[in-house]
Amino acid sequence: MSAKAARSHRHLGAGYHDHSIMRTSAAPELLAHLPIDRRSKTPLHRQIYDGFRRAILGGMLRPGQRVPSTRVLATELEISRLPVLTAYEQLLHEGYFEGRVGSGTYVCDIPPDVHLRAQPHPARTKAVARGKPASARVPVGRDEGGVRPFRPTLPALDQFPYTVWTRIVARQAHRLTPSDLAYGDPAGHGPLRGAIASYMRTARAVNCEGEDVLVTSGSQAGLRISAAVVLARGDRVAMEEPGYPGARAAFEAAGAKIVPIPVDGEGIDVDALSSIRQRVRAVYVTPSHHYPLGMAMSAARRMALLDWAARHDAWILEDDYDSEYRYVSRPLPALQGMDSRGRVIYIGTFSKVIFPSLRVGYLIVPRPLRERFLDARDAFDICSSSLYQLALTEFLNAGHFARHLRRMRGVYHRRRDALLIGLARHCDGLLTVANADAGLHVTTLMCDRRDDRAAVALLRAHGVTAAPLSLCYAGRGRRTGLLLGFGGFDERALIAATRTLGETLRSG
Repeated sequence: MSAKAARSHRHLGAGYHDHSIMRTSAAPELLAHLPIDRRSKTPLHRQIYDGFRRAILGGMLRPGQRVPSTRVLATELEISRLPVLTAYEQLLHEGYFEGRVGSGTYVCDIPPDVHLRAQPHPARTKAVARGKPASARVPVGRDEGGVRPFRPTLPALDQFPYTVWTRIVARQAHRLTPSDLAYGDPAGHGPLRGAIASYMRTARAVNCEGEDVLVTSGSQAGLRISAAVVLARGDRVAMEEPGYPGARAAFEAAGAKIVPIPVDGEGIDVDALSSIRQRVRAVYVTPSHHYPLGMAMSAARRMALLDWAARHDAWILEDDYDSEYRYVSRPLPALQGMDSRGRVIYIGTFSKVIFPSLRVGYLIVPRPLRERFLDARDAFDICSSSLYQLALTEFLNAGHFARHLRRMRGVYHRRRDALLIGLARHCDGLLTVANADAGLHVTTLMCDRRDDRAAVALLRAHGVTAAPLSLCYAGRGRRTGLLLGFGGFDERALIAATRTLGETLRSG
């Protein structure tokens, strides 16, 4: 072992500052780069080494970026610490990692084999006609808002670090300059875009830079902007069936025609998509956590979808609305990171991981479309709030976001389990659970196929809310059920609400 590696190796032993690392580096955010396969003949330490090396050479992990301690990473991978120590030692010895006394382990400023870095593939695109927006149609059964048990997509507002956030907002407000009070860049605050890109590369294996990020007023605004750019009036857009009603409303507002495509256990049926004879301009998917049924798109299906988009000169709108929370497996990498031909427009939001009224989301846009997206963003609402963008930048860069996200995974896991216990106890024979693997809601099916919209109205009168599954269908053959959010209430409240749910459904 070299003297440099020996010095660095001391940081991996008992004296390694694990608690310092956990404050600013979340191991779950790196798991997309470490697809550990215990059945593989490749040793675990080699799989870890290869994953880090690919991420560094591919530009996903950047010079100076801190990596987790060996103890934290071993815990997240659910393996012993020895393979992680062995992989780190090799990465230190070869110059990919460097240890810093009293600080931790980092990606080297000048990693070896720099000439092997992956280069982005040039996107092959054609000019996109822009259509005029149509009047938005208000969907039937629109949620009236507020905080009620089972409201889908509502995060744990009671667990948000208010003290930290308000201190940051106050500090940024005191620092505001006259230029901060003027109109901002339609693309968003530059440092915030850079922080988002850094997080997305690490946590979701997304291939992007800060200049590829466009800050929006939430994911719904991102959908509207995307529709305005890639869809003209009369264009066909394919959607998962069932699918997210908000996306359907955004596309219909642009004058597009919806083409429902069935889904199965692997996600959208690409063979059915390929069988459409008319030109399909774009396809909207939720590959990491299908809305509303909850399954994840398989790797084979993802590759088939990317191939379809390239062959048909079509766009893929990837909505990654709550991929941070999985309860039966590690977080899945984004579809965008698998795209070598620039066909994916990535849509993300902070509403589910921070709080909805923040109204900050983001798009990651193929570079040939950047100017058209900036024009559409400027026309949509010019720019987002400068104060919240400044505050969110500090929240991300100081490590508060990563720490909050890590803590919330445990909170939501417990709340999901409480909801499942309550459903088994109070709703047996009324509802069956379709999927509870990820996200902030559990999808249930009506055992008696009753009108789920009528059931939602009845529940609302008893102080409980839910979303009807039938509204997620564009065509016929609708299934009925309820989407039950569990993020916004603690375990005791969820158990009590399931009792109300069961009593109300039985009485109705």
